[in-house]
Amino acid sequence: MTLKYYIDTAIWRDLHENRKDKSKNLGELAFESLKKIRANKGKIVYSDFVVEELSRAYDKQTINKLLKGASEALEKVEINGMQLKEAADLSKKLNIPFGDAVHGVLAKDNSAVMVTRDRHFRKLKDKITIKKPEDLI
Repeated sequence: MTLKYYIDTAIWRDLHENRKDKSKNLGELAFESLKKIRANKGKIVYSDFVVEELSRAYDKQTINKLLKGASEALEKVEINGMQLKEAADLSKKLNIPFGDAVHGVLAKDNSAVMVTRDRHFRKLKDKITIKKPEDLI
C-alpha cells in the first residue's frame, strides 16, 4: 500500500525559502522529508487550496517550479462541497482556522499523513495522523 502525505503550506514555504528557526534548518528538514517520501515511493497529496495559500506569497511560476520538484510523487485531490462544510463545522467546533480544517479534512478523506508544524492540527489528532518533517526522515 502506497503511503500518502498531505504537506501543509508552511512546509512548502520552509522548503522554498530555506527557512530556519532558532535551532533547526526547517528548509533542510522539509527537503529531506520530501526526498524520503519519494525514495519510499510515497505520494504527496496536494489541493488547489495549497496552491491558493502559496499564491499569497509567490507568483504562479514560482509555485509551479516548487511543485515540479516533487512532480513524480504528486497527487492532486479535489475539494467538494461536503468537505468544505465539514471543514467549516470543524473550524467552529475546534476553534481552528478554516484553512487548517480544510487541509485536515482532505488529509483524512485521502488517508494521508498530515505533515505540519502547525499546533492547530493537534486538535484534529483523533481524525488524522500528524507528523513533523523530521519524523519522516
